[in-house]
Amino acid sequence: MRRVLLALTIGLLMNSPTVFAAVSDEVVQQLLQRLEAQEKRIAELEKNARQTQTEVEEQKQVVAQVAARPAENAPAPASWADKLSLKGDLRLRHENIDDENSSDERNRERIRARLALIAKPQDNLEIGLGLTTSQDNDPVSGNQTLGDGNSNKNFALSLAYFKWAALEGLTVSGGKFQNPLYRPGQHSLLWDGDWNPEGAGLNYVSGPFFANAIGFWLESDSKNDKSLTWGGQLGATVPIADDVKLTAGAGYYHFNTSGKGTFYGSDTNFLGNSYDSITNTYLYDYEEIEGFAELGFKLAGLPASVYANYVKNTDADEFDTGWAAGAQLGAAKAKGSWQLGYTWQDLEPDAVFAGLTDSDFGGGKTDNKGHRLQGVYALSDKWNLGLTYFINETGGNRSTDKDYDRLQLDMGFKY
Repeated sequence: MRRVLLALTIGLLMNSPTVFAAVSDEVVQQLLQRLEAQEKRIAELEKNARQTQTEVEEQKQVVAQVAARPAENAPAPASWADKLSLKGDLRLRHENIDDENSSDERNRERIRARLALIAKPQDNLEIGLGLTTSQDNDPVSGNQTLGDGNSNKNFALSLAYFKWAALEGLTVSGGKFQNPLYRPGQHSLLWDGDWNPEGAGLNYVSGPFFANAIGFWLESDSKNDKSLTWGGQLGATVPIADDVKLTAGAGYYHFNTSGKGTFYGSDTNFLGNSYDSITNTYLYDYEEIEGFAELGFKLAGLPASVYANYVKNTDADEFDTGWAAGAQLGAAKAKGSWQLGYTWQDLEPDAVFAGLTDSDFGGGKTDNKGHRLQGVYALSDKWNLGLTYFINETGGNRSTDKDYDRLQLDMGFKY
């Protein structure tokens, strides 16, 4: 617009003799130069405007392309394989048993192999499937004796469970699952460490307090005389001082066994519990009241603990009490680490249901007392050597005292 006005002005000046005479050539020349400079400036601005518009369009295309593809650092959606994990362990064992009830010592080589596949289809749900070696489907042992001409060894279903984090602090388990009950010092006065119950379990934690409940079938088929066992624990873990904490609580368990036959093994395989020799049935239910305590602390910079476990069967007329006490020092987890342990146990015939107590102490029966010594050394994070020695007496409550010694040398691997 300015260029048009300037051109009109010059034209008027040049066509008007009076005005033109008053304007010098120098002034006209300056006006022409200004006109030329403005034309160049306008052309430059138009060019810049076109370039800017082009750059804007290119940037829009780049943004659209970036938005159309996932960010390089954004996590990819989890595949099914990412939700699966595999873990297991292998143990080789040499075992010597010197039982005064037998005329000869027994030496044997044993193997235990376990494998578990665990899936987490959602954040609060775990599903597991596990296999273990097994001899005669023993419910409290995964050991398999080597030999028999190097025959193939049996695997059995040991885990088939779900674990659901239902609420904050509350976990529900069902199927054939790992024992959810607290065992002081991991000792097996009531429950063998290899036992996996079949039924349902609850674990609840709120601050220092915890509650565990369980219901499991010794026999679930009404055709075979159903028997449901149930019970639970209440306890608390309380800090006493720096690196010192006390866990203590009580439990109750009800076994519906009176008048019923054995649930595993032969018809007379009561493993020390009292029974009617005519009908081959249990004399008592097992209404077990449990008390436990464990004190954890540091000793010379190593983890240590002392513990005690007490149980009484309120349905039995006699021989109804059992207890154990022990100590541990160290933890054989990392390469070069070690641990030592000692336990004293005194278990009367009808203090607990014998089918689930320690399968090694006193030959895996009740009516025993004595020592258990253990040492473990970690050759690596996944490989250790262990020694366990049982110095026991059996049959003392029924006046048939016999010595029972058992030595186990283990080599264990985990993955």
